[in-house]
Amino acid sequence: MTLLRLEGVTVRFGERAVVDDVDLEVAEHEIVCVLGPSGSGKSTLLRVVAGLQRVSAGRVLLDGTDQDAVPVHRRGVGLMFQDHQLFPHRDVGGNVAFGLRMRGSTKKAYEGQVAELLELVGLPGAQDRAVASLSGGEQQRVALARALAPSPRLLMLDEPLGQLDRGLRERLVVELQGLFSRLGTTVLAVTHDQGEAFALADRVVVMRDGRIAQAGTPLEVWQRPASEFVARFLGFENVVPATVSAGGAATPWGKVPVPAGSAEGERRLLIRPAGVILREEGLRCEVLSRTFRGTHVALLLRPGTGPVLEAECGLAGAPAVGDRVSVAFSPAEVVVLPAASG
Repeated sequence: MTLLRLEGVTVRFGERAVVDDVDLEVAEHEIVCVLGPSGSGKSTLLRVVAGLQRVSAGRVLLDGTDQDAVPVHRRGVGLMFQDHQLFPHRDVGGNVAFGLRMRGSTKKAYEGQVAELLELVGLPGAQDRAVASLSGGEQQRVALARALAPSPRLLMLDEPLGQLDRGLRERLVVELQGLFSRLGTTVLAVTHDQGEAFALADRVVVMRDGRIAQAGTPLEVWQRPASEFVARFLGFENVVPATVSAGGAATPWGKVPVPAGSAEGERRLLIRPAGVILREEGLRCEVLSRTFRGTHVALLLRPGTGPVLEAECGLAGAPAVGDRVSVAFSPAEVVVLPAASG
């Protein structure tokens, strides 16, 4: 069942459309992450749903009800910002209980719920701690408990882990995914961190210039980016013009095999680094750089023709900088993209 529906939502600042005719649905219990570079409109979209930003056109519906005339505090949504926005003059328990107090609950009524929420987010017994004494990760957990306290029908996260170090982000995103699954929480999150989004989301939405460039499961978006923009946003650099015909593509790197059924004609071609395979024979390249990535070695290769190539290889026997190698291409790691760069 659809909980949130956006129909033709547009937000203009002067002549510029920051959000441009966006249609989007979020089902009950679904976790949707909106990805995009700075200025793509993702945070504005979140503010529209929360009621913090008026639309220039279109509708926002929650449970089928148009939210145009519904004030922020009556929408039944929770919002957690990147900077936590905790109240420094209140202790942890007072922060978590804030939304409950605003709804008229008494201390006796909400004390048990506050304790349960803190247990849930991994801070048992922290009610009396001062906010200033908390680490960044602990503050993030308190902000999450506060957002969950009023039992919002939709929880919205704005760059929720953006201020935390990488290791803590990776641990917390796994915890969040498990927590939301256990609670059945419906989540709409925005982030610029693709790793965070792909680990957390049931569905990923990539935005560009106020529009949705692609939407799908993390696996779908990763395996089959819809355009050169999406491919490059995901970090893939091996993209070149190509003419596709009869199971192969003519490229600056020579003939490249493509998956069966690929669209023919003038296209763009993506080859993931994992699809650039070191072989005894093939396209001759010079190794420009090698970088240890933990599970593999990333190589930057200069071929005899065409732009530089990113490749991956195993840890054992990885070539050194300056070595000459030959490469071939695996069609399973080749994606045929539209000819347009957008």
